[in-house]
Amino acid sequence: MPRILVADDDSVILELIDEILKAHGYEVVTASNGKSGIEELEKDFFDLVLTDLVMPDINGMDILAYITENLPDTKCIILTGYGTISSSVDAMKRGAFDYISKPMSSSELLVVIEKALEFKNLEQENIRLKNELRHTYRYKNFVGTSQAITKIYEIIDKVSDTDSTIFITGASGTGKELIARAIHYNSSRNNKPLIVINCGAIPEELLESELFGHEKGAFTGAYKSRIGRFEMANGGTIFLDEIGEMSPSLQVKLLRVLQEQKFERVGGTKTIHVDVRVIAATNKNLTIAINKGTFREDLYYRLNVIPVKVPTLKQRKSDIPLLIDFFKNKFSKDNKSTITGFSPEAMYAMYNYDWPGNIRELENVIQRLTILCDNPIVGFNDLPEHIQRNSKLIYLDEDDGVKGGVTLDEAVKDYEKKLILDALEKSDWVKTKAAKLLNINRTTLVEKIKKQKLEKTASALS
Repeated sequence: MPRILVADDDSVILELIDEILKAHGYEVVTASNGKSGIEELEKDFFDLVLTDLVMPDINGMDILAYITENLPDTKCIILTGYGTISSSVDAMKRGAFDYISKPMSSSELLVVIEKALEFKNLEQENIRLKNELRHTYRYKNFVGTSQAITKIYEIIDKVSDTDSTIFITGASGTGKELIARAIHYNSSRNNKPLIVINCGAIPEELLESELFGHEKGAFTGAYKSRIGRFEMANGGTIFLDEIGEMSPSLQVKLLRVLQEQKFERVGGTKTIHVDVRVIAATNKNLTIAINKGTFREDLYYRLNVIPVKVPTLKQRKSDIPLLIDFFKNKFSKDNKSTITGFSPEAMYAMYNYDWPGNIRELENVIQRLTILCDNPIVGFNDLPEHIQRNSKLIYLDEDDGVKGGVTLDEAVKDYEKKLILDALEKSDWVKTKAAKLLNINRTTLVEKIKKQKLEKTASALS
């Protein structure tokens, strides 16, 4: 139960509050003066403190100051008599949650206490969620160990806690927004908002208002003033996705904001100053857009302070088994799936598919399989038809004859051998570490090494 400290030099009020709170299940400690109240705070934790404002020597304001400086997780309510309400208002400005005038009713006392504790719980939940976001978007929790994605981790680590503008480029579905979130939540701005806006999803005539806000009557339908995304992001980060879709006229206004950190709302004359970090992204080649005159060269160089090029899934194929396992675990829980793994043929087909939709396409395929596949091991025939066709085109003739003398089993064996060698090299040929990278038991790895006739290469180094 919540622990409450009550400090008051009036013994009658102190006893009355003690009885009321204990009758409603609260754990209560009382202090007959300010000094003993401070002593109680020094030796134990309290969720809430009720303190009389006027007490000899150490008064309620002194207790409030101690709480504000040393106990950020403790709320304080001021008890005040007639004639000292103005002082109580001043106490609220200094951090008190609320004040209660004497004499008080038990219902009034309980309502204010309940509100204070509810507010405290909301604050703690907010902190928990923010910590969860930081954990979720820490770059170390990204899925992948390929060289291409490792470079992204290194960049995120170096640039997160700076105010530099970041320009992320890459095909659709590669995780550009995930990188933007990782940068924000690992920066010193993580307690401020991250505002995301897709410049390609909003009509050109509305995008300016979305970005910078508008005043009442600025255009037809503007019935009241509205703040824009840049104002919402003040102190934090704004992520401008698909920046290549922005019109040239709006690019001029954005350039000014990047240079001067100020703007006016649509239809307004008041200049608004903001402190915003900008992260932009596009799946377009802006060099071509500059040559065509559809994107401003000066804006491009203003955005391209720290470029981050995100690889396609085709460029980081060694991460595909890890991503498959990640999404399998994610969706198996949601869809109550019994899938435990993939057959070598199915995994090989997934590995050699080009994934034009990148990680987003892979995620969708795994989600579909966890819903539709009835077998614990996903087989080749369980895969979507377009992935099966891709595999057959690579390895088989139209009459299903062997092409080039390479069977699917042989191709799977070659792929498995490559994975084992990669894992052994990354782990300095230590079998235990290599088994962890492959997410298999060490004994299983040893058997596969023998089967692939790699034992002579690996045995002396494990």
